[in-house]
Formats: sequence, C-alpha cells, structure tokens
Amino acid sequence: MSTQVKMSKVTTAVIREMKRKGEIITVLTAYDYPTGLVVDEAGVDIILVGDSLGMVVLGYDSTIPVTMEDMLHHTKAVSRAVKRALVIGDMPFMSYQISAEEALYNAGRFLQEADAHGVKLEGGREVAEITRRITSAGIPVMAHLGLTPQSVHQIGGYRVQGKDEASAKRILEDAKMLEEAGAFSLVLECVPASLAKLVTESISIPTIGIGAGIHCDGQVLVLHDMLGMFEKFTPKFVKQYAQLNVLMKEGVRQYVDEVRGGLFPEKKHSF
Repeated sequence: MSTQVKMSKVTTAVIREMKRKGEIITVLTAYDYPTGLVVDEAGVDIILVGDSLGMVVLGYDSTIPVTMEDMLHHTKAVSRAVKRALVIGDMPFMSYQISAEEALYNAGRFLQEADAHGVKLEGGREVAEITRRITSAGIPVMAHLGLTPQSVHQIGGYRVQGKDEASAKRILEDAKMLEEAGAFSLVLECVPASLAKLVTESISIPTIGIGAGIHCDGQVLVLHDMLGMFEKFTPKFVKQYAQLNVLMKEGVRQYVDEVRGGLFPEKKHSF
C-alpha cells in the first residue's frame, strides 16, 4: 500500500522536525521540468538537482565538467515544476572552493536566479567556514561527507569511505563541525552502515544516506538509477523500481516500425 502524500510545503524546519519525530525523509534527484513534476507530485520531501546530471543527462564521465550555468539552467526548470518539496541545488566543482566570497556569491545565485531553497556542497572541515558564511547569509546548506564525487581523483576512485578507524573518526568529527557551522542536513555517501548510525546518533541535524545503510534519517538516490534509465552502470546501493530504459526503447522501436510500415499516422491522427 502506498503512503499518503502530505501536501504541506516542506521547509528546512520541517526536515529538522522530521528527524526529531523519527519520520523518515525521502530525497530524489530531478533535472528538468517533467522529472521535477513527477517527483514532487509523488510526495518526495527533498528534490536535489544534483551535479550527477553531468553523467546521467549530459553524458560526461564524472561530475567534474559540470558548470554553474549548467546547474542554474537545470535548477530553474525543476523549480518551475515543484510546489511542495524542498529544492536543493548542487554547487558544482570549483564554484565554492576558490574563496568564501565566491562561494557565497554562487550559492546566492541558486536562490536568486534559479528559485532553489538551498544548496549542497561536498567536503568536511575544509568547507566548514564556507558553510558558516553561506548559512550566515540566510542560505540553507546541505552538507555531504563520505564518497564525494567531485574529489574522486583525490580519494582514489568511487569506493567506500570511512572503513578504517582513522577515516571513520575524521568523518564523525567533520559531521559535528558541519552541524556547528550551520548545515541543516548531511548526506552520507558510501560509508559503512555502522559509521552512518554513529554519525546519525551523534548530531542533531538529519542524515541522508546513499549507500550508507538503514540507520540514516533519510535516503537519496539518483532518479535515473532507480528508474532504470541509465545503463552505463548501476551502483550496488541502487534498487531499481522500474526499467524505463527498456520500455522507452520498445516504444521508440514500435514508432519506427509503424512509420516505416505506413501504420502511423492513421486517419484519427490527422486534421
């Protein structure tokens, strides 16, 4: 049985309250008006316009080539569709690492130009002061620890983080620093479930897991992964709830066959 969709507007205060009440937070990505519309109407609490669009929409091999203009373009489209969910824009590589001033300016563009409700940025203690500056300006920040795709070359590839005692301790310390810096939530990507549980119990802000087990306060997946629209690879932590790629190919092939065979358009499709 499907759960009933709550129609009240989701805010950062609502997300914090959900953790306090023990209510699970649902998060998905969306990248354009149609997917934003579907995800919002389905009742998802937070819509992340992720820089993952570089791979699943723009065809890059990583998120690194994605630009601010790419992100603003897609965030605008999603924001036009969304009525209920909290919309978070993903700050792309080098949009916040150069200086706190540039980070603040770019974060503000997501709210002012793309009608987002907040931004997400990757990193721990190295972005704590930037997080503080952005939140001090009234811009909500979703933090991101563990596997941080923008740092894939530095961390040695797409692999689980926090497996040894030292790195697990650092992630826990970073989580507390980001909470203190004002982040309203924290994505934990590809970390052991036991570490995600410890972090979730150690901070007051909600944790959103992706490949981080069942103990987080919420879960997030890339839309194209969970709907089976992206065939290059499927991460271990993804459950496919549909295989839309197969259905889309079948529909396109039937169209091609009918056009070539003179079966479409029929009289009812003509004026």
